[in-house]
Amino acid sequence: MPITPLKPALQPPPEAGRDLSDTVAIMLARLRLGGAQTALEYARQLDGWNGPVTVPQETITAAIARVPENLRADIDWAHENIRRFAQAQRASAQDMEIELRPGLWAGQRQIPVQAAGCYVPGGRYTHVASALMSIATARMAGVTDITAVSPPSRASGIPDAMLYAMHVARADRILCLGGVQGIAAMAFGMFGAPQADILVGPGNAYVAEAKRQLFGPVGIDMFAGPTDSLILADDSADAETVATDLVSQAEHGSTSPVWLATTHAPLAHKVLEWMPALIATLPEPNRSAAEAAWRDLGEVVLCSNREELAQYADAKAPEHLHVQARDPDWWQGRLRAYGSLFVGAETTVSFGDKAAGPNHVLPTSGAARYTGGLSVHKFLKTVTWQRVEHSALPDLARVTASLSRAEGMEGHARAADIRLDKAPQSVKLAANSKG
Repeated sequence: MPITPLKPALQPPPEAGRDLSDTVAIMLARLRLGGAQTALEYARQLDGWNGPVTVPQETITAAIARVPENLRADIDWAHENIRRFAQAQRASAQDMEIELRPGLWAGQRQIPVQAAGCYVPGGRYTHVASALMSIATARMAGVTDITAVSPPSRASGIPDAMLYAMHVARADRILCLGGVQGIAAMAFGMFGAPQADILVGPGNAYVAEAKRQLFGPVGIDMFAGPTDSLILADDSADAETVATDLVSQAEHGSTSPVWLATTHAPLAHKVLEWMPALIATLPEPNRSAAEAAWRDLGEVVLCSNREELAQYADAKAPEHLHVQARDPDWWQGRLRAYGSLFVGAETTVSFGDKAAGPNHVLPTSGAARYTGGLSVHKFLKTVTWQRVEHSALPDLARVTASLSRAEGMEGHARAADIRLDKAPQSVKLAANSKG
């Protein structure tokens, strides 16, 4: 049977408008020209921040002392998982070399970028885990210099727990700046920071647009939109658990879609019953955010079998893909398009968001069709090299000259010819014998 929508979305997720793009372009132009002074003006105007932009060490030390010991221990526990996972990823990225032909050597090196800028969002929530995800991953990749920025929380600056997480993850400097001005400070090298080679980390629409406009001269992790999440479930899933997981992701904001695809109609109807009740128990502003996300963007669809579920998931290419169904190995081998996969009812996207280890900075809006999330690989340049010995010259020079002349590129052909011309007599004799 065809996929049957039981709750369609009322509207598609919003896209950044022309006004937002224009505003960001104007701000970046002003920040490029005015530098740190303009960034300070925006900090006062938009963040209401009049304190120092570069967070002093004594402020960090005092903040750490105010973080409860049990919370520090929990941040340390999460950091250790994130650090160890990133360290294992780094070990998987290997230099290599190969002798393609006798005397023709080629290889690759994994070289970390020199400077990374890590944006850590603030605002409604204190995203402690985001600090760990971006900064610790850059550090494990071998990045030399890491700048972290985050907006102030009212007049007190960056929250204490956030400063502790940034300290534990080993940021070289912390800037109390939000939005476009925070991104620009890292990209253009303000307040003692070098110009960033790459900008990473989630943020609001203005942050995402600033990264998009700066991409080219500076790298970015990905073009990110609102977070999204899809659950695939069969009749073995528990409706209350599924609904709880959907609500947990809907609370990100009114533009964050959550979806359920299932082969079991009774489960779908029970989830639809649970959703309003569970959302109603959230505190504000979480409740209003989740209500809007579920009402306007939430979807529930019924599929005929697990292959149809998998096809639906591959077409959606969600940021988070959670399977609550039998035969987890089948799903793990079959699914192809997701930012991160959560296998089994015992796991949850919340584990991945906070403490499990794999990175939570992931592709959104269907970008999982072609890219993965933030990892040590984003901070590494895979560069290649080649070295030619005399024994490789006869064939390599001959083929290069032949292809170059076939393409009409005589200069390239001559660059090959001259190396053979200037080679030792034994190499020339070998070339002539093959000619």
